[in-house]
Amino acid sequence: MSSLSPNEVAVGGFVLLFLLMLLRVPVGIAMGLVGVGGFGLLSGFGPAFRLLAQSPIRTATDAGFAVIPLFLLMGTIAQRSGMSAELFRAAHAFLGHRRGGLGMATIAACAGFAAISGSSVATAATFSAVAYPEMRRFGYPESFAAGVIAAGGTLGAILPPSIVLAVYSLITQQDVGKLYIAGVVPGPLAVAMYLVTIGLIARLRPGFLPAAPRLTWSERWQALRGVWAIALLFLFVIGGLYGGMFTATEAASMGAMGAFLIAWARRRLDPAASLECLIGAVRTSAAIFTILIGAILFGYFLTVTGTPQHVAAALTGLGIGRYGVLALLMALYIVLGCVMDAMAMVILTIPIVFPLITGLGFDPVWFGVIIVMTVELGLIHPPVGMNVFVIKSVIGEIRIATIFAGVLPFVATDLLRLLILILFPSLSTWLPGHM
Repeated sequence: MSSLSPNEVAVGGFVLLFLLMLLRVPVGIAMGLVGVGGFGLLSGFGPAFRLLAQSPIRTATDAGFAVIPLFLLMGTIAQRSGMSAELFRAAHAFLGHRRGGLGMATIAACAGFAAISGSSVATAATFSAVAYPEMRRFGYPESFAAGVIAAGGTLGAILPPSIVLAVYSLITQQDVGKLYIAGVVPGPLAVAMYLVTIGLIARLRPGFLPAAPRLTWSERWQALRGVWAIALLFLFVIGGLYGGMFTATEAASMGAMGAFLIAWARRRLDPAASLECLIGAVRTSAAIFTILIGAILFGYFLTVTGTPQHVAAALTGLGIGRYGVLALLMALYIVLGCVMDAMAMVILTIPIVFPLITGLGFDPVWFGVIIVMTVELGLIHPPVGMNVFVIKSVIGEIRIATIFAGVLPFVATDLLRLLILILFPSLSTWLPGHM
């Protein structure tokens, strides 16, 4: 037992955590080390080591956590089987002839792919290879082409089956099905606002975004033939969730099996490719589970220090009202997004701010959507911007500063959308309330 007070141990723990992260120690490992060490100082190392032994087993064997690897497998199969290219061809066929149409087609295709992959990074990486060469071929500026892909990639964070929303549900013990349904309106709203942004840029700067040749209706219907299965898969998964046909975990398993059967029926997966999909999903799942286990251990440490209660008391004591506290938290998340990954932000901060948010009377499902929308910004705004670095790694020759320049209009759009969802919470809560 330590002679230090819980507050002193808490401050020292956060300082050590950020030092470890600066030293490039993986976030999950850093949180686990600090959590076990801090808990041991305050409650004894015997109980701390028992937590270390039990938490990984409980997490890995919890059936609720199965939603993560299953949806990841669904997205990996969709990516490997070429569904992303089919989505882009279909969107290109209907939108490409407009000024800015290829950018709009990229957003629409990103939305479709995000709805079956749940991953922002995977969406950005995929369309860097699929859409960027096509936009450049028709004369789009490289900054705009890369910026559209970076922004479109963020749709994976909010459109069901979002992995970030799944992690939020597991940390806060909220119904992941309701969280996914809560994203059904904000997701399309995000798509629509991105399309309007591109349309405004095309109108205000004629010639900046060229149009591709107009395709015949026969060619358009031909392009649609490749996406019927993807649309059917999404409607089956989300419709089953909303209709109460199956739970989120069952929906994830249905989605993974559906993607697998579609890919096999189209002869897009051989045994070697299937094994690659399984290995890819396992690797990503292992990384996420490492972070989750570290977050659970860190959460025990926060509990014994009373940090959530101290933070709540400090913020409510400012006298700025509950929406003032919310605005302050959103500003802090945007600042954190400059230096931290979106998943790490959610896992590290939600155990602290969630009791405060529910104590102020905010709907936890609505807050899940708001928080995901906010951490989305961290995927595209400087100086980190995970999607920006992913695009750079795929394209190669483009400069980071060039991508950030192309992303700026979409950052403004995201801020406006965040304000709309705060002012009109029913956009997120109406559908879950009718499940």
